[in-house]
Amino acid sequence: MTEQTTPPRLEIRIIPVTPLQQNTSLIWSTETKEGVFVDPGGEVDKLMGAADQFGVKIVGVWLTHGHMDHAGAATDISERTGCPIIGPHEDDQWLLDELEAQGAKYGITDGRNVKPDRYLHDGDELDLAGNTFGVAHCPGHTPGHVVIYHKDGGLAFVGDVLFKGSVGRTDFPRGNHQQLIDSITGKLWPLGPEMRFVPGHGPLSTFGQERQDNPFVADSITGYQGTATQEANPTDQKLAKRWS
Repeated sequence: MTEQTTPPRLEIRIIPVTPLQQNTSLIWSTETKEGVFVDPGGEVDKLMGAADQFGVKIVGVWLTHGHMDHAGAATDISERTGCPIIGPHEDDQWLLDELEAQGAKYGITDGRNVKPDRYLHDGDELDLAGNTFGVAHCPGHTPGHVVIYHKDGGLAFVGDVLFKGSVGRTDFPRGNHQQLIDSITGKLWPLGPEMRFVPGHGPLSTFGQERQDNPFVADSITGYQGTATQEANPTDQKLAKRWS
């Protein structure tokens, strides 16, 4: 009988960066000390200092979309560590080509344009020290926006698709409000109401909470009829505690 192995435990720290206070996430394996940054928007010295503080070797940069406050430090981190830049979907390359110009509008001068080593598509998977992360293409805020989620750990990195009590802006070039709502209800809600999420800005929440009272995407507004509450099984509850 083959003994079942459990992937190494993961830790996470959320590090707000840039004047826009964008939530950069540092995720790492407590066993291998390999880690990634999700949406490093700027202040590369601050981010690398956090990695050093926890003894983390950065092996990847994962991007949800191409806006400056989410991707501005990606190139510098890649050059310092030799790690690949992964994501977003190629439909956001036009934004990644304009990061320096975007930053100039907000007085942010440390951002650099980005050319990812790999684009992400709906249904793709990412690996961190034996832990599998799923990918959902969620256009609307930007055409190439993706959401990266850890199903077993019960945590999603949603960029600027969804916030506690709000949703992403769609008045930027190539934004589409109905497409954004469809992405949320069609791609995020099926992941389960117990799924917690790290938004691009502001506090964490759960999909279930937003389905109850978010004034833009509550079930009472969208008419979504999936299961509103769900008991996490004991294994899910244990895995969810991996995240701090």
